[in-house]
Amino acid sequence: MHTAAVVCPLVLVAYLAVTEWVPMFPFNDLESQTVRERLALAAVNYPVFAAISIAVALDFGVVALVLAVLTMVGHIMSWWLPYFGFSFAAQREAYQREYARTWKILPTEGRAVVIDVQHMVVGVLCLATLISVSFATLGG
Repeated sequence: MHTAAVVCPLVLVAYLAVTEWVPMFPFNDLESQTVRERLALAAVNYPVFAAISIAVALDFGVVALVLAVLTMVGHIMSWWLPYFGFSFAAQREAYQREYARTWKILPTEGRAVVIDVQHMVVGVLCLATLISVSFATLGG
């Protein structure tokens, strides 16, 4: 499980790098964000996931676990809470601008924010990271 805990966050970084920089409409919609905005997101997200991987590799499991929990919480707060109606105007506006045209498999009727397929994959990778880091850190 230790190997998975090192690899999962790196797979997530690679996935983010591809989906945030390679146009694949309607899977992603890069026209809605400037290069500067994408660079800012990359500067925040990539190092966090890389740090999880590094922390596991260096046997700083608690640090990795805390970061993995925080990233999962961030994903839930960014996508799942808004999907169920708990969102701010700024989130709804950003969603409409950046993700309204991307693929979705969940019902959209009556929803201000609907998680798209691109970000569902992010959620699965965040969960895989959390699970693998948990097992690597806590045993099991």
